[in-house]
Amino acid sequence: MSVEQLSVNTIRTLSIDAVQQANSGHPGAPLGAAPMAYVLWHDFLRFNPQNPEWPGRDRFVLSAGHASMLVYSLLHLTGYDMSLDELKNFRQWGSKTPGHPEFFHTKGLDATTGPLGQGAGMTVGMAMAEAHLAARYNRDGFRIFDNYTYAIVGDGDLQEGVSHEAASLAGHLRLGKLIWLYDDNDVQLDTATSKTFTDETAMRFESYGWQVLAVHDGNDLTAIREAIKDAQREVDKPTLIRVKTVIGYGSPKAGTSKAHGEPLGAEGVASTKEALGWTYPPFTVPKEVAQHMDARERGAQQQAEWQALQDRYREAFPELATELDAMLARELPAGLSEALPSFEVGGKGMATRAASGKVINALAAQVPALMGGSADLSGSTKTTIDNEPAMQPGTMAGRNVYFGVREFGMSAAANGLSLYGALRPMVGTFLVFADYLKPALRLSALQHQPVIYVLTHDSIGLGEDGPTHQPIEQLAMLRAVPQVHVLRPADANETAAAWQMALERKDGPSALILSRQDLPILPRNHSGVKRGAYVVRDFEGQDAGTRVILIATGSEVHVALEAAEALKAEGTLARVVSMPSMEVFRAQDQAYRDSILTPGVRRVAIEAASPQPWYEWVGLDGAVIGMDHFGASAPATTLFEKFGFSVANVVKVVKALG
Repeated sequence: MSVEQLSVNTIRTLSIDAVQQANSGHPGAPLGAAPMAYVLWHDFLRFNPQNPEWPGRDRFVLSAGHASMLVYSLLHLTGYDMSLDELKNFRQWGSKTPGHPEFFHTKGLDATTGPLGQGAGMTVGMAMAEAHLAARYNRDGFRIFDNYTYAIVGDGDLQEGVSHEAASLAGHLRLGKLIWLYDDNDVQLDTATSKTFTDETAMRFESYGWQVLAVHDGNDLTAIREAIKDAQREVDKPTLIRVKTVIGYGSPKAGTSKAHGEPLGAEGVASTKEALGWTYPPFTVPKEVAQHMDARERGAQQQAEWQALQDRYREAFPELATELDAMLARELPAGLSEALPSFEVGGKGMATRAASGKVINALAAQVPALMGGSADLSGSTKTTIDNEPAMQPGTMAGRNVYFGVREFGMSAAANGLSLYGALRPMVGTFLVFADYLKPALRLSALQHQPVIYVLTHDSIGLGEDGPTHQPIEQLAMLRAVPQVHVLRPADANETAAAWQMALERKDGPSALILSRQDLPILPRNHSGVKRGAYVVRDFEGQDAGTRVILIATGSEVHVALEAAEALKAEGTLARVVSMPSMEVFRAQDQAYRDSILTPGVRRVAIEAASPQPWYEWVGLDGAVIGMDHFGASAPATTLFEKFGFSVANVVKVVKALG
């Protein structure tokens, strides 16, 4: 047996041994896809196991994340910090080998995958990042950004809608350095693909603007190698390589759904190894394979060559290099606060989406990493960076991205843009359409990626478009996702502070929730906004009358301020608290929280959205004025009145507390 075939079978047997030991996992895909993974990692992929975050590396994403033992085996064999003991602890508490690949948990991974289709979507963002940064920073003789992005995708990936959105965008942008290897094995979890998936896949991808290649035998290493070379030669189109494989190759369950998601069993493992001609004990790496697959020396040399190029680049283009170094380190310029626009109290009211647009442009002038766009709503979300071209074939250096009506694909691509490094992507749509992008936002959070979501038309305040476009439950949904900072500013000045918070954050996504309608401008209080909640109006006459705390976000802060004045006239003293971010306020120390929400004082929350999150802050003896039903089509002022977001109703609710 050649060392190549022995290496392929080592990947296979490590995978099935780990699944069997865990009594849990997916052996079928690693058995079938091991040959293409071997060729890619051994012959093509540029990486340095001793520096997994080297910016010059190629990117690889196992979009079919259930096949995780495939990539864990490769990490071990090529020299990453992935021991045999970690493979033996597959799917166990505290191991580096969880059931699906987790980027922030295991060094050597380029993305968290498992929710099908999203890995493919993220590779589109990675390829966009490479093309964008190359267009902006490469110079003749200095190809600082010059890597490929690869993915292994399965039938499930290509059935998920997000892969259609992402593939269409990739074809439009002519991302020639994006290569997907399609593990085409005719089987999925429930049944044969012939029962569910009879697309003309090649024609579909060709219509997207992709090159489509075919390897008819997934065990033919030479054919796989030549296909990848052909893919690399096509510079104007992404490439799909359709590799015909057998799921569970060599096992008694080969070619059936039974091979997908359950261990082979002791007898099945033994039978598979016999079919592969494998005579070694479990978890064995033959010496010749260990030597053949070890990529540490090669990777260190590749990185050294890239670093030498970068050093020469730094001498030739010091200003560009300094800017790029800061972007790669995710450093922000000093004095960012001074760059923010300040909005005059008492001046003309402004929608927070409009204020956000002004802030974006002020920040974009200072932060070259900031880029992105909207799902065909840039005029409404105000996410356009002025005097910047759009990222299009021929102008890939542009910082404005037309994502089209592809909310999920847009957000998956944004994760890829962020994971690539250097860039700070923002994406925009209406808040109600957060439903379409939520799975990608969840992966932003799970991967600790600081993607900025600009979600406008934030409530029934958008008016006449009616309940299909009026978000009710979306704020509660976003707040329920761990690691997400939801920021709903009450005015233009709070919006500026919220944007600064979002940019300064490095460990997770931020969702800016912005109004369509104009809002009065409050005094600037950046320090209060940055602590998640602050007092906008305090009690007047500390020792007199009944006291209540009115807590609100966004446009409803202004309702609370008017209600406080009315309550004062009736002998009730009201403190008004703006709480732009529950998550940030929750993270403050108890003393600060008590200074804002004084213990023992009754509380009423006011927000034109689902009331559910507010009981944490008002308690069982407080009240919430919210929306437990859908909206209606009418002018915004009418809707606020009809649904109880009025001074009269706030006073009524406060009085009812007794």
